[in-house]
Amino acid sequence: MPFESKSIRTFIGAKNFTESRAFYTALGFEEIIIDSSMSLFKVNQSLAFYLQNYYEKKWINNSMVFLEVDNLEKCQTELLSKNLPSKFKGVRFTEIVKNDWGEEIFMHDPSGVLWHFGKFY
Repeated sequence: MPFESKSIRTFIGAKNFTESRAFYTALGFEEIIIDSSMSLFKVNQSLAFYLQNYYEKKWINNSMVFLEVDNLEKCQTELLSKNLPSKFKGVRFTEIVKNDWGEEIFMHDPSGVLWHFGKFY
């Protein structure tokens, strides 16, 4: 590309926008409110996604986000320490899955969006 790319951001929906905003804040993302139906959630300057007050079951059930981390065990410990499944209905985590390319854990958010937290070998 003949220009410098700065970031890439996905859009995900929310079955219950208020609950999803609270979930991602509890997960550790910084929320920047754009308007009454959309927020930007950031990990740092270049890692972010848009959460919108929109729900389409087929779309949400097929939405996935992959977040690469440097230390998956540390990530898992941090995620589980937040006890999010007891605070948000539908949230669940898997154990670490080892693949030929690396390892990952999976998380479903309150709306059903599937997150992959992974580390490449």
